[in-house]
Amino acid sequence: MMYRVIAIVGGALALGACSSTSEWMSLDGLKPGPMVDTVRFESEPPGAEAKTSNGQTCRTPCALALPIESPLTVTFTLSGYQPESETLEPIAQTGSPPQLRPNPVLVELTPAPPQPAGRPGRKPAAKPAAKPAAKPAARPAARRPQQSTAPAPAPSQQPAPPAAAPWPAPPRQ
Repeated sequence: MMYRVIAIVGGALALGACSSTSEWMSLDGLKPGPMVDTVRFESEPPGAEAKTSNGQTCRTPCALALPIESPLTVTFTLSGYQPESETLEPIAQTGSPPQLRPNPVLVELTPAPPQPAGRPGRKPAAKPAAKPAAKPAARPAARRPQQSTAPAPAPSQQPAPPAAAPWPAPPRQ
């Protein structure tokens, strides 16, 4: 009889533990993650930034683990060179997991054309058109005081009259 009671209590405790399993006991760890392929990137000259369309970046020569779910675009940029792009396609092969191709990705960067002299990034100033013969200089007109076009300040914004001096004013003559 005692064995039955122990078996029932043990079963009740095990059943109660199932309703409050901790995360380390969950089966989520057994779910497969996204399939990835490690792709190597190389450029001539080395040191270019390789940036994928999913946001991952590295400096060549390098390698990135990329998801195989859809095609990706990789853009290579390096100061003084024109940017180059390459598309990676997922390829399914019989008997092996899908992979991204081409792998490795080899890119030869083309030097950028030299910029015109002057400030970099700015267009050169346009040459002025030929001017007609100069007319004799006119005499400068007498200077007139400039009239203000600003509206008069509101009464609350007018300056207060000067305060009276603490000593008497001198007599007027």
